[in-house]
Amino acid sequence: MTDLATLKARILANPEVREEYEAQAQEFDIARELIAARTRAGLTQAELAERMHTKQSTIARLESGRTMPSMRTLARYAEATGSRAVVRLERHA
Repeated sequence: MTDLATLKARILANPEVREEYEAQAQEFDIARELIAARTRAGLTQAELAERMHTKQSTIARLESGRTMPSMRTLARYAEATGSRAVVRLERHA
């Protein structure tokens, strides 16, 4: 296990921390997808912000997972990165 994975496992051993982490999982998943799309496009946050006619700080906030972007924002982000936004509803396992 890497040092980061070990630290994460130790932190998530706390039930209260694990519950909060799992509650925010969707936001983190979206943030990871956004970062992956920007990286695939070979863009910096500043370059992406310019394409979206916004500020780099807005891109950083979207990619942090602290805010849930609107569908309109996801569509603009996708277009600016040469991607396509896809929404899917899945059954809980």
